[in-house]
Amino acid sequence: MRWENLTEGPAGPAALFGAGAVVTRTIDTPEFRGITFHEVRARSIVNRVPGASRMPFEWTVNPYRGCSHACVYCFARKTHSYLDLDTGLGFDSQIVVKTNAPELLRRELAAPRWTGAHIAMGTNVDCYQRAEGRYRLMPGIIEALRDRANPFSILTKGTLILRDLPLLREAAEAAEVGISVSVGFTHTALWRTVEPGTPSPAARLNAVRTLTGAGIECGVLMAPVIPFLGDSPAQLRDTVRAVAASGATSVTPLVLHLRPGAREWFTAWLGEHHPHLVERYERMYAGGSYAPTWYQRMITRQVHELAAEFGIGPARRGRARKTAGPGRPAGPEPAGATQLTLL
Repeated sequence: MRWENLTEGPAGPAALFGAGAVVTRTIDTPEFRGITFHEVRARSIVNRVPGASRMPFEWTVNPYRGCSHACVYCFARKTHSYLDLDTGLGFDSQIVVKTNAPELLRRELAAPRWTGAHIAMGTNVDCYQRAEGRYRLMPGIIEALRDRANPFSILTKGTLILRDLPLLREAAEAAEVGISVSVGFTHTALWRTVEPGTPSPAARLNAVRTLTGAGIECGVLMAPVIPFLGDSPAQLRDTVRAVAASGATSVTPLVLHLRPGAREWFTAWLGEHHPHLVERYERMYAGGSYAPTWYQRMITRQVHELAAEFGIGPARRGRARKTAGPGRPAGPEPAGATQLTLL
């Protein structure tokens, strides 16, 4: 790996990690068997989203790189190539852990230049993947955001978020907190092959039920809707019905997109499990990473109609509340503090 290119020294101030800061561990326990952790001390943790991105937020925090959820379609796979790590099995099993993420975040939030903008988490790799059970970075991260009354959102497939429910409730008293759980489908056989390292869709929807029951509004990102495998009218109806039954406050569909890195891995999976669909996918995604606009609109319309039928709606944007918190007086919102959610 090219760690030496990403640490202090010849790489200069743009380095990602401090010199000599990488510790590699292999843990031989059933839940982590086959997974290698690369513990690093990051030099920064609040990242600006590139201007060309389609994401509806400007800042992110990602305490991990790589993800043991092993979703075959994950768009973040390409980021592993920056470390000379494999974007296939390597992405699933070589997990980079930014062990100093909570303390670093606390320092960056206190910097005079930080204006309290919304921070999104779980938008690259899942911050509640299995590694979080060992490293417990999210409690310190949530505490730092709570103490600065800084608005944030979390997107996850991990039911481990329930561990931090008391902290989330405290944070929601100080600032706008948006929680969303990703459930693209409820088909069990499809889940086992396409998202093998995740909790089941039923378990995720139970987490939604627990969050909403505790007074934390929680939406569902219905993602990805997988063409020809999870997009039939009956499948969409079953999924939206289950989402509504969970008490989710909103449901927002997102059709599968296949960026470089993910595209190759997904295509290989498709060739093994559904070879008859390879040619259809080549045609559908011939124009790039995204499905045709007409198809995306069709899925969105069907899901919104079903959501209305079952009594839920699409996500809404709100304003970030600015309340007094340690180190930040209550007052008017700074420019750019509008709460943006992925959902």
